[in-house]
Amino acid sequence: MAHRIPQHVLDDLLARADLVELIDRRVPLRKTGRNYSACCPFHHEKTPSFTVSPDKQFYHCFGCGVSGNAISFLMDYERLEFREAVNELAEQTGVRLPQDDTATAPQKAQADLYPVLAEADRFFRYQLRHHGQRQRVIDYLRGRGLEGTTVRDFGVGYAPPGWDNLYHALRQQGYATRMLTTAGLVITREDGNSLYDRFRDRLMFPIRDERGRTVGFGGRALDATPPKYLNSPETPVFHKGRQLYGVYELRRQRKTHLRQLLIVEGYMDVLALAQHGLPYALATLGTATTSDHLQRMFRLSDDVVFCFDGDDAGRQAAWRTLEQVLPVIRDGRRVSYLFLPEGEDPDSLIRRIGQHAFEQQMTTATPLSEYLLDHLSAQTRLDSVDGRARLIELAKPLLNKLPAGAYRDLLEQQLAQRVEMSITLLKRHVTPPAPAAPPVKRAPPPARRRTLPRLAISLLLHRPTLASKVQHLDALKQLTDPGLPLFTELVEYLQHHPHTTLGMLLERYRDTDTGRILSKLAQAGPDLDRHLIEAEFMGVLDKLQRVYLERYWFAKAARGELREDELHYLRSYTDIDINSDAN
Repeated sequence: MAHRIPQHVLDDLLARADLVELIDRRVPLRKTGRNYSACCPFHHEKTPSFTVSPDKQFYHCFGCGVSGNAISFLMDYERLEFREAVNELAEQTGVRLPQDDTATAPQKAQADLYPVLAEADRFFRYQLRHHGQRQRVIDYLRGRGLEGTTVRDFGVGYAPPGWDNLYHALRQQGYATRMLTTAGLVITREDGNSLYDRFRDRLMFPIRDERGRTVGFGGRALDATPPKYLNSPETPVFHKGRQLYGVYELRRQRKTHLRQLLIVEGYMDVLALAQHGLPYALATLGTATTSDHLQRMFRLSDDVVFCFDGDDAGRQAAWRTLEQVLPVIRDGRRVSYLFLPEGEDPDSLIRRIGQHAFEQQMTTATPLSEYLLDHLSAQTRLDSVDGRARLIELAKPLLNKLPAGAYRDLLEQQLAQRVEMSITLLKRHVTPPAPAAPPVKRAPPPARRRTLPRLAISLLLHRPTLASKVQHLDALKQLTDPGLPLFTELVEYLQHHPHTTLGMLLERYRDTDTGRILSKLAQAGPDLDRHLIEAEFMGVLDKLQRVYLERYWFAKAARGELREDELHYLRSYTDIDINSDAN
């Protein structure tokens, strides 16, 4: 199966999920007849056009066209990948997902690391509550202004002094030494004869993935012992170039679509901002922002603010981020930069000025387009032709990283104004030459007409139980008209799986051409009262049956080749008087 999850497992998952309840927890629904409605969570509207059908386990917006089942909703609303959405739905419904028999050895090794990392997390939190030096650590946390609830919510712990406390604790629980080194928790000495804990006498921050599993740790020194921050090394489950600190905590408390995302540099910044009413901050883990980071950010929000120190180092880091952002910025996404006053970081600033003033500063963050042009303009002089030509050359490779679209066009317009050149001339200099042989323009295909097979499929999607009304399926299978093979395939499947909902059926064909066709037909829907759907379906079925009879049986009857039982069958489907001696 696609996605390596058996179809029967997905069917069970969707059968147990209550789509109305799942959506209502995120978007309040209102009962409207047999269905529920709300203003669409995927586009702005004042009049509700988003409907949820409890019978079909299917949602559809008549405004923007979005539709799907419980898995699709989690993917679109929570910005999850398919597997992540399935895992979350499985946890909510209590469905146990099978182990993937096709998983590779590295994948199985990853699964083995989660328990030992979870145990290390518990060890560090226990030490913060019970170790002899806990008061020293608690005083440090209070001195940084952190409250007990914040420390608890983020799972902050303590790695005590000593070379092998964690090592011995985990070994006593049966974890193999090799597993501890693979998880990045212990280090083998250069002589290869002994091991020691990676984290010692440090404040510990568990780094969790979207599902809440601990994948690594960040340790902050409580004194001047270098390094100030020490992260887990790269492991099969922890990659600094992909992971963002605070994602799980953010998703756990977020109930609505995330309007904005703030990206900071440190663990303490995330905790301080959350404590002071800004729970939408995440941190990179001491590494430059990568394309993987950006994809995760934009899954959470289309509006991302990067926060940097206002010194030269902060601005250099901001520029490196900009170069990564350009290839993935597209229409509808917004990126801006907030540069803090000298000597301030987000932790210290929000404690000094409070939530409201901090958010006010965020409203003045510099848009990416403005930052890009200002940064380049500072490297030349715009009061001369030479300087303006230099600016064009500096901007050219960056503009060509941008995808085609309105954002790029508007940025080029701003550049054209700065260099006092028409947009037409500017595009000649910055836009790569078009291919020598442009593709031939073809006339758009004619609109699809409502054929009998398409109408039959549409009715069947909205009332899957109608499949039980179809008789003589083998006869219909002989017809190969466009759409009929799909119709008979659906009927056969639904006859063997009579409790299938529309949501389950669409999941069966996810990410296929057939699935896209079915989704469009499901969105269109029959313009009929629900009581008339069955009558309409039986009428279409009768017409299809007549097509089969006319094509395959009438000629046979004319030749006198039908048996008496076949003639009786034929007469039951036609008003034409057919005799056995017809010629």
